[in-house]
Amino acid sequence: MGIVTRIREFVQEVLAEFRKVTWPSRQELINSTTIVIVVTVVLAFFLGGVDIALSKVVERILR
Repeated sequence: MGIVTRIREFVQEVLAEFRKVTWPSRQELINSTTIVIVVTVVLAFFLGGVDIALSKVVERILR
């Protein structure tokens, strides 16, 4: 089987799989994006707080 035939077959299979995909609606996409942003901000504040607390603990230990 030649390289061109294999590439053509690959592209056809990829296109067939793309037709099977259930794409989210615009509202679902907006909701998911909002959730990701909110969770990211909450985790950033949490990890920042933990970092500050651990820094203070280590600083007191080293004094």
